[in-house]
Amino acid sequence: MNPRIVCIGGGTGLPNLLRGLKKYTDNITAIVTVADDGGSSGIIRDELKIPPPGDIRNCLLALADTEPLMENLFQYRFTSGSFKGHSFGNIFLAAMTEMLGDFELAIKESSKVLAVRGRVLPSTLDDVILEAEYHDGSTVCGESNIPQPRREIKRIRIKPENARPLEEALEAVEKADAIILGPGSLYTSVIPNLLVKDMAKSISGSRAKKIYVVNVMTQPGETTGYTAYDHIRAIIEHSCHDLLEYVVINSGKVPEELLERYRADGAAPVICDSEKIKKIGYNVVEADILNYTDVVRHSPEKLARVIMKIIKR
Repeated sequence: MNPRIVCIGGGTGLPNLLRGLKKYTDNITAIVTVADDGGSSGIIRDELKIPPPGDIRNCLLALADTEPLMENLFQYRFTSGSFKGHSFGNIFLAAMTEMLGDFELAIKESSKVLAVRGRVLPSTLDDVILEAEYHDGSTVCGESNIPQPRREIKRIRIKPENARPLEEALEAVEKADAIILGPGSLYTSVIPNLLVKDMAKSISGSRAKKIYVVNVMTQPGETTGYTAYDHIRAIIEHSCHDLLEYVVINSGKVPEELLERYRADGAAPVICDSEKIKKIGYNVVEADILNYTDVVRHSPEKLARVIMKIIKR
């Protein structure tokens, strides 16, 4: 079995998922958000007028079959001088883009260098900016400005609203055996991809198994107080009901010492209100998919096993 899997998202969640899935199939297409405007990616985007490379870099490395030294090199961040804060991988992708004159081609050629198993595609090549509207009626532009304490997000938009997807991305969705949303920041990693023209429509029309992986923890200033149902409701409100079929929720218990640290930052475990989710027609899969380390994240191996079981159903 070598299923065709499309994974959609960004941030740290998507690479985590890819690391686990690449052990089961080579037919992986990662569709990655390009709305980042902070840190090294934001600076490169602003100064060189290319899409932000950071999330793309992380997904390439997650799917790479390469030496640990090469991965360490691509993730290395300069600590002084004018390159301070920049990762080598971001600079490499920027250099490849300038040399080849095309960001998409730069990703493909970088994939060869890193022996990537699968494909990594930006959700759009247009210069997109995220805008958030809060429940108090105010708005803010820029991904890095969106998470704000005590301000509840009502809606996310992308500018331009008609940002075009890559044909390769739509084709991958059409041919997929499974399409996975998340894990990742709800409003800044997952939903922005769905706002690209025709993307939600293509996913909705696909015969693939459609799976959403809910985050383990809430995110301060973005999903404070959100239950699993609230995450799903936000996705539906920004797309359509047919976008999902299965919802994967962690049932593993977060160690108390880690919980204390996260609580201090205003984060808490996402409550699994599975009955509400089932009532709106989705299948709920609860499993211990937690990685028991010093941060609260999904285990790539455990999550991949759960995903593969769903695909085989």
